[in-house]
Amino acid sequence: MSGAPTFDGLVARVGGSVGAFDRDQWNALAGGGNPFVSHEFLTALEDSGSVGQGTGWQSAPVVISAGDGPLLAAMPAYLKGHSQGEYVFDHPWADAYERAGGSYYPKLQIAAPFTPATGPRLLLADEALAAPLLGAAEQLCLQNGFSSAHATFIEPEQQRLFEEAGWMLRSDIQFHWHNRGFESFDDYLARLASRKRKALRKERAAAQAEVEIHRLRGADIDTVHWDAFWGFYQDTGARKWGTPYLTREAFDLLGERMGGKILLVLALQDGVPVAGALNFIGGDALYGRYWGCTRDIRFLHFELCYYQAIDAAIELGLARVEAGAQGGHKLARGYEPVETVSAHWIADPGFRSAVADFLERERAGVASDRNYLAGRTPFRQD
Repeated sequence: MSGAPTFDGLVARVGGSVGAFDRDQWNALAGGGNPFVSHEFLTALEDSGSVGQGTGWQSAPVVISAGDGPLLAAMPAYLKGHSQGEYVFDHPWADAYERAGGSYYPKLQIAAPFTPATGPRLLLADEALAAPLLGAAEQLCLQNGFSSAHATFIEPEQQRLFEEAGWMLRSDIQFHWHNRGFESFDDYLARLASRKRKALRKERAAAQAEVEIHRLRGADIDTVHWDAFWGFYQDTGARKWGTPYLTREAFDLLGERMGGKILLVLALQDGVPVAGALNFIGGDALYGRYWGCTRDIRFLHFELCYYQAIDAAIELGLARVEAGAQGGHKLARGYEPVETVSAHWIADPGFRSAVADFLERERAGVASDRNYLAGRTPFRQD
C-alpha cells in the first residue's frame, strides 16, 4: 500500500495499527471525552482479533507529524472489504458502482468499528490540520485505487471540516435522551404527559418485579460477568447480523483497559444472570452499545437499555444518552430524534455526481421524518 505525501514540512503516514503509535500521543489528540477513539478501545479491537485479518476491517490509521516529532493529527481508519458493522448503509452504492464495471471495495472507512456513536473522526492538535489530514486520506485512496472514503457518525463540531474539504454529507436519524437538569428519574417522568408517565412506570415495575438488577463498573466486573455477557452478546448478534463482531477476548481487554469507563448492567433471577446491557461512559454522554438475554422477560429490554441508562446518566451528571442505531420504540421512552451525519469522498467523478444527486433527494426525506418524529415525543406540550 502506497504512503501519503508531505504537506508543507508535515509528514502524513499510514500505520498498520493504532497500536503502532504511542498511546499518550494518540490520546492527547483524542481527548478524554469520547471512549471510542481512545487508544485503549481501538487497540483492544486490534489485539483481540475483532478487527484485522479475516474480518474485512484492516487497520490503516492516518497520522500527521513534523518529521520524527510527536503526532499532530490522526484518524482511526480501516480498509474495508465489505460494508458490515458500519450502520450507515451504502450497499446500494456498491451494487450500482459494480454494475457499472467498477470495484467498490476496498474502500477507506474512518470510524470507530461496530460503533454507531457520534464522536471526533479527526483527532487534531490544531484545526488547521483537518485539510491536510483529509487530503492524505484522499491521496491514499487515489494512489491505491480505492473507490472512496467514508467517515461515519461525525460529531457536530467537525462536520464543517469535512464539508469545507469538499466531502459530501449524509444525514440520518438516531434517538438520544437529553438530560435537562433532572435530579432523578421521577423528576424526568414529571416532564412527560400523564398517560406516557403511567406507561413508563408500569413497564419499570413489571420488569423490576421479575429480576434483581446490578450495575457494575471497573474492578467490580470480573471474568464471570464477562462470560455471562458474552452469552447474551452472542445470542443478540446471531439473531441480528449473523456473526458477532467482537471476540470473547475483546471484552476482557476492554474491561482491563477501560473498566472505569464501562457500565455493565446485569439482570439476575435466583442469582443467575439472565440479561445484560453494556454501556460506555464518555465526558458528557453515556453510550449504550450491546444488550442480550437468555430469558424473555416483558419490558426487560426497555429497563436495562433505556431506563437504567437514564438513571445512570442523571447520577453521573451526563448530558445525554446515545442508545445506538435505529429503534423507533425509543421515542415513547423519551429518546428524541436527532440528526447524525456521515461524510463521503468518491474518487470517480461520474459516480460522485450520481451519489450527490441521491444524497440531495434523501436529505429532504430524512429531514421530513425527523420533524414528524419530533412532534411525537412523550413530553408535555405546555
